[in-house]
Amino acid sequence: MTTWPRVLPYGESALLVELGDAFDEALADRARALADLWQIGPAIPAYASVVLSFDPTLVRTSDAERRISELLADTSKTRVRLSTGRVVEIPTRYDGADLAEVAAMSKMTVDELVALHSGREYTAFFLGFLPGWAYCGRLDPRIKAPRLESPRPRIAAGTVAVADGQTGVYSYPSPGGWRLIGSTDLAMFDLAREEPSLLRAGDRVRFVPR
Repeated sequence: MTTWPRVLPYGESALLVELGDAFDEALADRARALADLWQIGPAIPAYASVVLSFDPTLVRTSDAERRISELLADTSKTRVRLSTGRVVEIPTRYDGADLAEVAAMSKMTVDELVALHSGREYTAFFLGFLPGWAYCGRLDPRIKAPRLESPRPRIAAGTVAVADGQTGVYSYPSPGGWRLIGSTDLAMFDLAREEPSLLRAGDRVRFVPR
């Protein structure tokens, strides 16, 4: 039986801290808190884990492990305090191919679905899958949107989608198995910008109907 948390090597210049093996908002908050508190190098939080990097020419692995142990103890004893993310509004046309089907599965009208999706503020838990793709949650539990059994071969950039209690925006044309409910003209990832990704982990996201 696995004991959480556990710290594993992640190459020669990083350690992987696993907090659990399933999504839980409290674990996601703790992963982001560890990333916020890590001052030794870059940190990449995920749902229930975080990669903590360091420069091996300046920091010994044993010292990095010791610091992680201290942070794990701190975040287990006290309430997790997170840095306040930015509020990012995403103007959204609710014109997705699956909009009516998601509404029907959720036993509501399209207008009710749009109101629920746009009526709350989401947290960008972490970025992955594609550059600039942020996993945002949580959806209102009344919205039922299981992943497609067979992913579509190509989804356009800017497509707003939902699945399994989460929402996000496709940042590049790509295959995907989420349910498509809308679109935006915002570029979620642009190498020409000083900060290419529109969203950062910890940002608060609002979808604004257009």
